[in-house]
Amino acid sequence: MDQPQEKIYIPHATAKAFTQSILTGNGVSPQNAKIIADCLVLADLRGVDTHGTNRIPSYMERIRQGVLNASASPSLTQITPVVAQVDGQNGFGFPAAQAGMARAIEMAREFGIGFVSVKHSNHFGMSAWVVQQALDAGMMSLVFTNSSPALPVWGGREKLMGVSPLACGAPAGKERPFILDMAPSVAARGKIYKAKRRGEKIPNDWALDAEGRQTDDPEAALGGVMLPMGGPKGSALAVMMDVFSGVLSGSAFAGHVTNPYDPSRPADVGHFLVAIKPDLFMGLDDFKARMDYLYQRVVGSEKMAGVDRIYYPGEIEQITHDERLKTGIPYVQAEIDALNQEAEKVGVEKIVL
Repeated sequence: MDQPQEKIYIPHATAKAFTQSILTGNGVSPQNAKIIADCLVLADLRGVDTHGTNRIPSYMERIRQGVLNASASPSLTQITPVVAQVDGQNGFGFPAAQAGMARAIEMAREFGIGFVSVKHSNHFGMSAWVVQQALDAGMMSLVFTNSSPALPVWGGREKLMGVSPLACGAPAGKERPFILDMAPSVAARGKIYKAKRRGEKIPNDWALDAEGRQTDDPEAALGGVMLPMGGPKGSALAVMMDVFSGVLSGSAFAGHVTNPYDPSRPADVGHFLVAIKPDLFMGLDDFKARMDYLYQRVVGSEKMAGVDRIYYPGEIEQITHDERLKTGIPYVQAEIDALNQEAEKVGVEKIVL
């Protein structure tokens, strides 16, 4: 296996402008291109490189193969005063989820809660950006999505459930907000693709190879199955994501969502989005003070041996975000080369000359 490669640091504004140019060059509207680029670069800034701009080559291949509609814009149907549905029209998942959460926020402002189901969508990257959209509006949120088969159900050996993240958030006062974005697997599948790209090994407990044996080889892992965290508990969470995101929405479910790296047919991903007004049961100042107290209790609790600091959910990513705003986003040469190949295909400026 190759040695890990040197990092090349790119300013976030450069990465964002480059991503927008690639998207518009492939037929995405400027408005949707901005939403997608903002979300991908936010993932990079938060250190979630698996769900950032490195996804561009696979997304563009889906456009070229005709299984993702670059020019599609989501449509919204109001079901009840507090429930709506978005049809992603087989376009990018980012504009569909953004429109869905925007409507959920509007309903929550008026009625206290808003729930939006999204159907016929695609991969929307890191779930935390949807949570952040709600936080920016002062809202609590729940963000679910289903995804392509990668996990066996507990006791099984075939890929059936997706590594489908469960995310949620709540605003605070003076302290950091609560942001949870977690997959029901030991690790996100994107981390295995990243390790393969970078010539790195993976921990032995992330996945099994095709023969059902533990492996530290990312290529062998991609030919096998991811492992659920906590055994049957992680497996059950993956099924839950399919119930709320796939079954309920009318999108694909039960192993029928297409892998975003498979350019053979539409993905038909479903999402489940909820916005909640945080001052339903008390004043907003009281709520924020209680959230601040929770933060202080968590990070100030007694540490186990060998631990220097306790982090709140989402805090490490927020710290990384602040650091990368200053230092830039780290890429390896193979990632730069893949992005520059996309630039050549549509005749736009390369991310690094």
